Amino acid sequence: MQYGMIMAGGSGTRLWPLSRQAKPKQLLELVKGKSLLQLAYERLRGVIPADRIFVCAAAAHRDAIIQNLPELPPENILGEPVGRDTANAVGFGAAVLAHRDPDAVMAVVTADHVIEPAGAFQNAIKLAFSAIAAHPQSLVTFGIVPTFGHTGLGYVERGEPMALPGQPAGAFRVLAFKEKPDKPTADRYVESGRYYWNSGMFVWRAETVLQDLQKHLPDSHRGLMEIAAAWGSPAQSDVVNRVYPTLPRISIDYAVMEPASQSKLRDKVVTVEMPVEWLDVGSWPALDDILETDEKDNATSPGMHLLVDSENNIVVSDDPNHLIATIGVSDCIIVHTRDVTMMCARSDAQRVKDIVAKVKATFGDRFQ
Repeated sequence: MQYGMIMAGGSGTRLWPLSRQAKPKQLLELVKGKSLLQLAYERLRGVIPADRIFVCAAAAHRDAIIQNLPELPPENILGEPVGRDTANAVGFGAAVLAHRDPDAVMAVVTADHVIEPAGAFQNAIKLAFSAIAAHPQSLVTFGIVPTFGHTGLGYVERGEPMALPGQPAGAFRVLAFKEKPDKPTADRYVESGRYYWNSGMFVWRAETVLQDLQKHLPDSHRGLMEIAAAWGSPAQSDVVNRVYPTLPRISIDYAVMEPASQSKLRDKVVTVEMPVEWLDVGSWPALDDILETDEKDNATSPGMHLLVDSENNIVVSDDPNHLIATIGVSDCIIVHTRDVTMMCARSDAQRVKDIVAKVKATFGDRFQ
């Protein structure tokens, strides 16, 4: 049976002070009044019914997730007591699903992105499910068709096409995964037409990825099997809280996908092309493509703003009754919340995580 799991565990520190520990970026209503988690869920609902969609996120956000996704069965929330990176998040979901359904095939997606059109995303998911039906031991990743030489993303090098009976083209064998390149290398990747952005989204049989975790990350596999054995029992919470924090922190790319791509099995790692607009809402400048923009290229959230002789700013407030007024301000990011106002140059957007660390060192957890 087919399932979906949304990984929603990121902290979103580069969207501080709007994104906080209690309400990280995936729970913020950033896109037309909807959160990134809600958008990810709606995309999956076009392929998978609600009772077979799971969310893996921080246990502390359980109530907020229930409020965000009232249709989702509460027992489908996999609460991590601490974050242990994507290998364990994926393994957590795979272990629980395999315990529930030994034949489970799972699509693993993220809650970090705006992906449009939803139909192209859903068609790619369906094609990946077909690839697993034809090649049950495969690990499928999704390749985003690149629009420019991005230096902040990893890449997937595609090989020969994989023919799937009765299905459209779009599946390819993977030759290699490439780390984040420098700009000339990234441009060559795009010009070649053989590389995709690595989406960090996957489809596979739960048992298959667990077998690969057992091979490449045995300590995690043992812990996850202990959690699965206790799932649904009175000991579930105690076992998760005791075992999960001991799992080695590592990404699924390093732990499984890169080693598997070197396998002698011809169809072990597959990529399915996903021709979508794929926006990573990882820092404030990304909101240029989400928020309403005026004739001076000021991107603003709903609320009260008066921007005089000001251009190319990002202005966000979580208080619709609070006025933000500027005169002669350009190329800046201004964010107002009930207890913090932050302003920085757009060129310093990636340094927001640094100020978060300094705020914590100075004020403790008060503004985290």
